[in-house]
Amino acid sequence: MKGGALVLVLLCAAVSVSAGQSSRTFTGVISDDMCPLGDHSRMQMGPTDAECAKACAMAHASPYVLYDGRSVYRLSDQKTPEQFAAQKVRVVGTLDPKTMTIRVDSMTAAR
Repeated sequence: MKGGALVLVLLCAAVSVSAGQSSRTFTGVISDDMCPLGDHSRMQMGPTDAECAKACAMAHASPYVLYDGRSVYRLSDQKTPEQFAAQKVRVVGTLDPKTMTIRVDSMTAAR
């Protein structure tokens, strides 16, 4: 019985870990790590928020992030966000809650 209970505990733990790893949809604005909340007035690296985010990413190696109005998420894909800088997007991916990083499966413009 003890061995059966241990197997059950291990199985439940495995299910809860895999459930936490499921893909989901996040919606927010693409920004950069230096201006994570989308307010580019402090850096003013360009005439628009999009140009500032791109300039910070290029000149300061500031990674692109997703800001959903409450939380800032790092993005595993750093190429696709450039085309969506300062725009609202829908990101499908898996969140690592420890690092607040989304492993990006897809990214599309949101309305």
